[in-house]
Amino acid sequence: MSLTLLAAAAANAPEPIYWVNLGLKNYLFRIGTFELRWYSLAYLAGIVLGYWHLSRMIKAPGAPMAQRHADDLFFYCTIGIILGGRLGYATFYTGGKSDIPSLWAHPTELVQLWHGGMSFHGGLIGVLLALAWVSWRNKLNLLRVADYVAVCVPFGMLFGRLANFINGELWGRVVSGPLPWAMVFPDAGPLPRHPSQLYEAGLEGLAMIAIMLPLFWKTRARYRPGLLVGVFTAGIALARFTVEFFREPDKQLQEFARVTGLSMGQWLTIPLILLGILLVLRALSRPQLATRRPIEIT
Repeated sequence: MSLTLLAAAAANAPEPIYWVNLGLKNYLFRIGTFELRWYSLAYLAGIVLGYWHLSRMIKAPGAPMAQRHADDLFFYCTIGIILGGRLGYATFYTGGKSDIPSLWAHPTELVQLWHGGMSFHGGLIGVLLALAWVSWRNKLNLLRVADYVAVCVPFGMLFGRLANFINGELWGRVVSGPLPWAMVFPDAGPLPRHPSQLYEAGLEGLAMIAIMLPLFWKTRARYRPGLLVGVFTAGIALARFTVEFFREPDKQLQEFARVTGLSMGQWLTIPLILLGILLVLRALSRPQLATRRPIEIT
């Protein structure tokens, strides 16, 4: 549908919600030139809440690690999320006049989270490397450690997507018909769009929390190595694949999406969906661990 037709449809649609009228600011407070931004706080809140929940989980029967291992994971996963997320964004989503993505050319910007720009897939790689390192160093079962960490990740996804909305960034596509919650974002032109950040917060965050927490606390999924991480991988990847239909592709990747038929995020997500399904099938095809299996630590 052309922009002309979309504009005509928007003219006959209900009055959209204007993001600027919501009174949102991208920072909590400002002192001089310093701003404490919600984007940074979102990642901090997700990591801290995930650490707190992991500490509760390992107190339940069958835990594959001790508290000191959870402490190590907190430290190394934080580094993995920041460096992996930023480098993934530089690799997959940025670029410009140079063939070298901006964050690779200016590595000092990697830790400047307040500017935005985090790749889910890059952060995932960073977390996997952190899990592998902690598991190898402490002789832990990597798959079981990943099961426990996977239950905690949706907290960070929820807060991160809400921060995207508060920043007024990563908005959705222009709506093609009446939509009561369509929004006009300041830097996205005059046409109403899907608030895809909220869709992601709902699917990648709230929905996955509603799935993963009961699976751990109310079932025996923790005794089937790979089941929890498989459900998480397939679920969050499917959520991301779905939301991408409503999300505006990054400006520098719009031509890529037009030519290939899918966005960069969708292409990167397809292998994760398949991997998650394989992990679930593998877990269900193997015998369940003994309920009172000793803690696997040395």
